[in-house]
Amino acid sequence: MKPAGLVLAAFAMAACAAAARAADPVIQVDFSDPRLSPSQWTLILHPDGSGHFRSQMGNLPDGDQQEMNLPAIDRDVHLNARFAGRVFDAAERHHWFNEVCESHLKVAFQGWKTLTYTGPQGQGSCTFNYSKDKEIQSLGESLGAVAETILEGGRLEMLLEHDRLGLDQEMEFLTEAVDDGRAQQICTIRDILERLAGDDEVLERVRKRARMLLAEGTT
Repeated sequence: MKPAGLVLAAFAMAACAAAARAADPVIQVDFSDPRLSPSQWTLILHPDGSGHFRSQMGNLPDGDQQEMNLPAIDRDVHLNARFAGRVFDAAERHHWFNEVCESHLKVAFQGWKTLTYTGPQGQGSCTFNYSKDKEIQSLGESLGAVAETILEGGRLEMLLEHDRLGLDQEMEFLTEAVDDGRAQQICTIRDILERLAGDDEVLERVRKRARMLLAEGTT
């Protein structure tokens, strides 16, 4: 085959791959709560567990020293395929989110969650603060817990670079959050945990907790 033909073939293969990927079902989760830092994030998820996470730069109120301002996060992530499968199964049971999710009950504000499905079955989207449907409410909480894990990974990266002593308290918080379900899918931050587990310049407690979380792997 001539060089020009090879180039055309390569372009054709790339176009086919891109078209096939575009046809894959995708679930997107958008979250917003102006009281938090960051106040907005988006998680895109594919059935095999691959996905992408992005958040805006944190913007804490002046004088608030309880948390750290995170820079914007924009990275590929990979969740456990079984977890992703449960998310897509729930989407199918709820008509690909072509239904009303919001309860309109007078409950505490938990942040707006928008679940969007796009794929061969069509497209649907619903937004809620609190849902009376237990599965939808649980789905929002679980996906929020995944985002919390990814954000915690960003905090650990910042602390490793700027405040190694602060890693002890943050790792204690993360371990507790994993234990009670506030943080899920620890596999999304495997890279930073492996760095901590092998870094002789951080406290032994930090390395021990990192190794323990890595052993759990896909929770």
